[in-house]
Formats: sequence, structure tokens, C-alpha cells
Amino acid sequence: MITMSSSQTVNSRALQHCRPQHFGRRPLHAAQFESCQRWACVLQTQRRQQRSNLHCHAVAAVVAERAKPVEKIPTLPFVKIAGQEDMKLAILLNVIDPKIGGVLIMGERGTGKSVAVRAMVDLLPEIEVVPGDPFNSSPTDTNLMGPGALQTYRTGEKLPTGRAKTPLVELPLGATEDRICGTIDIEKALQEGIKAYEPGLLAKANRGILYVDEVNLLDDGLVDVVLDSAASGLNTVEREGVSIIHPAKFIMLGSGNPMEGELRPQLLDRFGMSVNVTTLLDVDVRTQMVLDKMAYEEDPDNFCYESSKEQGELRQRLVEATKKLKQVHMPADVRLKISEICSLLDVDGIRGDIVTNRAAKALVAFEGREEVSLGDVEKVIGLCLNHRLRKDPLDAMDGGSKVKLAFQRITRPREAAEDDKAKQEAASKTAAGSKGGKKAGSWGGLP
Repeated sequence: MITMSSSQTVNSRALQHCRPQHFGRRPLHAAQFESCQRWACVLQTQRRQQRSNLHCHAVAAVVAERAKPVEKIPTLPFVKIAGQEDMKLAILLNVIDPKIGGVLIMGERGTGKSVAVRAMVDLLPEIEVVPGDPFNSSPTDTNLMGPGALQTYRTGEKLPTGRAKTPLVELPLGATEDRICGTIDIEKALQEGIKAYEPGLLAKANRGILYVDEVNLLDDGLVDVVLDSAASGLNTVEREGVSIIHPAKFIMLGSGNPMEGELRPQLLDRFGMSVNVTTLLDVDVRTQMVLDKMAYEEDPDNFCYESSKEQGELRQRLVEATKKLKQVHMPADVRLKISEICSLLDVDGIRGDIVTNRAAKALVAFEGREEVSLGDVEKVIGLCLNHRLRKDPLDAMDGGSKVKLAFQRITRPREAAEDDKAKQEAASKTAAGSKGGKKAGSWGGLP
């Protein structure tokens, strides 16, 4: 039985007998036959509606199932990355002071470069943002507001406040300049006939981290655009009649394999710090890393839960170091020594001096102290200068060793002189021994 809108009921089988030929000698009157036809049409419409509703419910169920958030597998905890102390130190110092300028991590495959970068995100605190803003605008700081939020703030209207995790944006190798910097919004241009800006990856990375894997394979023009924005903290877009400037303050992290190509010196100088990582050779450290990786792959949630206490302690240290950074004092003689070392190494420009000063202060804040010493400078100066030195193809000494030697000559000149004298004596003895050991009449070379 089907209930009709007129509070009457009709049997679906009875409607099949409403046709005149089924009544023999007693045909229905015209009015009765039209009424039966109306009821049949209503029943047919209701059946179609029921089938349509069932189909809609099925589609809605599928859409809802696909719309469910995918459970993200937690990343390997930062505190469980064994070895690679220089790489971890450089990343932590950039978290404390993003003005250092980012980190370039170069090394062979399988040395934990991308793992360390992705694990770094869990150490970052949540930030206050304007909900729904594509630039991750701050509700209070005008220097971190996008154009829309800034215009609303200047009218005197209070911006809504929400909290979000610090964003990590990965820049793929196939990205174009329009996708990175942003371009005109084609959808609004076609539908509404207006010129509007569609934010790119630089806007999405504002107040977060921009990670470029295989940075040495990225087009030089794109790398230059990204590094310019990272240095200035702004992204300027001038294309297709769209003119806009928005904040783009982020920590720039790049990684690559030196066997696949090198970066140009102009691009190397834009990175604040540089780290050369190698394969772990210490048996104990290597074994521990293997065991941790296998335990993580077997049960990621439980592995991260067991490491949550260490992660929380490190996160708290970073928060306290960031607050204490302004209180750190660097004596004038330490600043002079840094400039002397950079001058001795013939470092182009003053970026190396600035980054070394900032990195040393960040290290002191991380260790909970308030004054920088030459020992603190010695720990970070190699990371800040080794990629800024001019490379000689015939020179076997790497940049890090040159920086250590220059630091020793400036800060400990007596020890450096004694070492140089010992090396000269050893070299002269070696030369004399090789010359005296030759047979009579053998070729001794040119005088």
C-alpha cells in the first residue's frame, strides 16, 4: 500500500485493472478512468523518485567515504636520527633563527637528508593564523599579513584567529614559475570577468618551510626566484595585468646528490649554511639506525609514542631558545675574529660574516647560555663558510678543512705556526729520503 498526498490509499495491483478492457461488459466511466490514470502516473513518479533517492544516497555514501581524511603515517622522530650531527645542528639553528637563511644538504643517496627535513616539522610549534587565508596571515603582525587580511586589518576590523601547524611545502622539480610565484586566477577571469591573483607555492610556504629535493637539478632561474624571495621575505608578482606583493618568509631547505651536478656559486651563496653528509661508518651508530628504522616500519604509531617524551623535551628547548635569542650577547673581539677569518679566506661579500654571527648566537641560545665565545664560533663557522670559498679543481683540500685551518691561524697563531713548521720539516725529510734512495745513474729530475 502506498500513501498518497490526498490521504487516500491505493493498491498497486488494483491499478493494473483500471483499463476498460479488463472490465468486460461494465466499462468505467470517463471520469473514473481518468482518475485511475492519474493514480497510475503518481505511482510511477513515486517509484522513479525512490530509485533516484537510492542512487543519490549511494553516490553520497561514496563521496563521504572518499572525503574522509586519510590517516597520515607519522614521520620518523627527529631524535631517532642517528649520526649526522652537523646536519641536525644546522636544521635546529635555523628553527631558532630563521634569518640564518636556510640549509643546503648535499650527500649521497640514503644518508637521511629528506628524512631529517620531514622530521623537523614535528618540532615546530603551532602558529596563529587567519582561518581560510591562503597566505597563512598572522592576525596581529602586519608584516606577516597577506593583501586581503592587511586591507581588512587597516579598516579597523578585528581578524579571526585560529591555530595551525607550521606548513611544510615541497617544491617538485617539474614546477613552473607561475605555480611557484602565483598567477592570474583563470576561473574568476572567465566566470566573473575580473582580474584576480591565484597564490602559488611561495604564498603557501609563508611562515613555514619550503623544501626543494634535488635542488641541483632544478632550473637555475626557478632557484634564483625562490632564493630571492627567501632573502627578502617578499614575493613580487607582475604578470597579466596583476600586480601584487605578499609576504614570503620561510625557512629554505635544499638537498641534493653532488654526483648529479653542482649548484652555481651565486646560488650557493644564497643558502645560509651548508652541510656535506656521508654514509654512516661507525658500526654501533649504523646498527642502531637500522634497528630504529625497522621498528618504525613495523609499528610507526607505537615507535613515535615511545619517542614522544624526547621529542617534547627537544621541542621545549627550541621554544625557550627562540625566546632567549634576543638576550644573547656577542663580544666585540669575537665579531672581529669572525671578520678576520672571512677576510683571510677571501670570502666574497659579507653574507658569510652575518650568517656566522647569527648561527653562533643561535647555538648559545640553544645551549641555554647568554654570551658567545670563540668555541661557539668554531662549531658553526665551517657550516657557514665552506660553500662560499672559491673552488680550485687542483686543490685536494675541501672547504671545511680550509676554514678550520684559517680559524686556527687567527685564534691560535702560535699553534698554527708550530704545525706549519712541523709539516715543512716532514715534507723536507720525505723529499730528501726519496732523492737519496735512488740508484746511481738514475734520472733525478730537473734541478
